[in-house]
Amino acid sequence: MASNPKYLIVIALLVLVFSCKDKEPIKQLVTIENDSTYYTEDYRPQFHFTPERNWMNDPNGLVYHQGVYHLFYQYYPDDIVWGPMHWGHAVSSDMLHWEHKPIALYPDENGFIFSGSAVVDANNTTGFGTANNPALVTIFTYHDMEGEQAGKTDFQTQGIAYSLDNGDSWTKYKDNPVIGNTEVRDFRDPKVFWNEKEELWTMLLAAGDHLQIWNSTNLKEWEQVSEFGKNQGAHGGVWECPDMFPLQVDGTGETKWVLLISINPGAPNGGNGTQYFIGDFDGKTFASDQAENRWLDFGRDNYAGVTYNNTPNKERICIGWMSNWDYARETPTEKWRSASTVPRTLSLSKINGLYELLNYPLKNFDKLVDIGAKAEDIIVKPNETNIMSLATENQSEIRFKTAARDFVLSFKNDSTDSLAIALDGKNKMITFDRRNSGLTDFAANFATTVQKMPIDNLPEGEVEIRILLDASSIELFIHQGQYVMTNQLFPRDAYTTLEILNTSNVELQVKGFRESAVAGIWKN
Repeated sequence: MASNPKYLIVIALLVLVFSCKDKEPIKQLVTIENDSTYYTEDYRPQFHFTPERNWMNDPNGLVYHQGVYHLFYQYYPDDIVWGPMHWGHAVSSDMLHWEHKPIALYPDENGFIFSGSAVVDANNTTGFGTANNPALVTIFTYHDMEGEQAGKTDFQTQGIAYSLDNGDSWTKYKDNPVIGNTEVRDFRDPKVFWNEKEELWTMLLAAGDHLQIWNSTNLKEWEQVSEFGKNQGAHGGVWECPDMFPLQVDGTGETKWVLLISINPGAPNGGNGTQYFIGDFDGKTFASDQAENRWLDFGRDNYAGVTYNNTPNKERICIGWMSNWDYARETPTEKWRSASTVPRTLSLSKINGLYELLNYPLKNFDKLVDIGAKAEDIIVKPNETNIMSLATENQSEIRFKTAARDFVLSFKNDSTDSLAIALDGKNKMITFDRRNSGLTDFAANFATTVQKMPIDNLPEGEVEIRILLDASSIELFIHQGQYVMTNQLFPRDAYTTLEILNTSNVELQVKGFRESAVAGIWKN
């Protein structure tokens, strides 16, 4: 679970006031079917997942089973700030439209329910299910707040629960926790997958600022087999939310293993972020000769991303939490707080001799996009600006191709808000400036600096620029997701104009520019 330590003392006080262990479980997230304001509040995303109400952070337990994509998530049902963690639950058949489900997991005598994963126990290794009805099993971290406040070191342990009705109801294992802890203060976020090399289960656990790898034959009894990362990667903060999987390098028969590790703080633009390693896994040990730090997303608002287990065709689909612990509690929403990124397909390419992990919107997302929107070619003379009107009320996809490397995209509105994305070919850099993008003063460190993203391995020639703009977020994808920035925005009005400034001394050619409306995914 991606938690912010500075808030734990506050939450401890909440625990003294009331114990969630004794509370009557909330049976259903109630939707008012005829409420015309449903999902239309200020800044409510229209094509990103959000909870109906109250606090959400990390995506958890991403798994596909019996035609359904499950999205569990860190959830506090009583307020729009972080509190005693539950697992919220939603399902989808297409990864576009989501149905809210009752809360899946509640805190109990072992503690809050922090982040984790889910698997389909197809071989019934646990004995929870049958050959005809395998169990869906969740693996999660227990966080004992009272133990933490007492100064203990064993306040985070790992538990499991199972469902025999595809996630509609859950039974916790009677002998939880299945992994105790006596040494590591931050010991959490188990990601479990079926290890085909060893024919057993493998668990990744974040342990302070490195990774532990454990194996099990039955999801109940575990043995630690290796560690990774004590001397590799970024170490500016605590490691969290690990994930690991094989990917075939595009256009080749080569397969490499990818390890995702979220870190808080220590990201390149401040606060939290997700790094990745490319290497090999022999069934027990992950090894990588990667020397430099690599980042999945250079924006400030993509964290704790993990991938789906058991997907058709083994597609690797990732969803992240679209926020940052630097200001997550202060964002200017009132009914709910936090959104998820759009689901993204992860792929591995070799570009200019370097392995690159690409993340790009799921192909199915195109079904939401108005393909009838007109595309046009635009030429901007040196040091001049092209101004065009935007018509989609911050619910759009903007897409074009260009070989240019020196220009600025500025989104503006009638409230004098301005967001600037600049490409600097000489310095091989993209900058993202949201300092004047709208509401920014709700938190001291939301928008004090210009974000930077090096693009030193971007290939020469024409590349695609793709932007997804929702009510309170923007996702920027360069060259099919080779370079990505995800950021929250809170403009006082929808952006109504886009200015393209040519900062070079040659003509800027923009090919196939298209602003397309994106359909909402919620009934309203």
